[in-house]
Amino acid sequence: MIINKDINPEREIYYLGALVIDILNNNSYKKMDFFELFQALNEKIKISVYLYILTLDWLFILGLITKKQEAIIKCF
Repeated sequence: MIINKDINPEREIYYLGALVIDILNNNSYKKMDFFELFQALNEKIKISVYLYILTLDWLFILGLITKKQEAIIKCF
């Protein structure tokens, strides 16, 4: 089972990844600075930097985001 029902779903990288993609979708340029994106995500849900980086790593491995010139860019 991938998603454990005994913990908070708000702390799962699936949920946090969806929030990151939503924030990038709502940005007109579809890209944001690392810390700007963290602040925007932190306004929606309070998370640690460690969990934020883990979420970005997961999205990068899936090919959904990339990093170019200090910006995180949505790939699709």
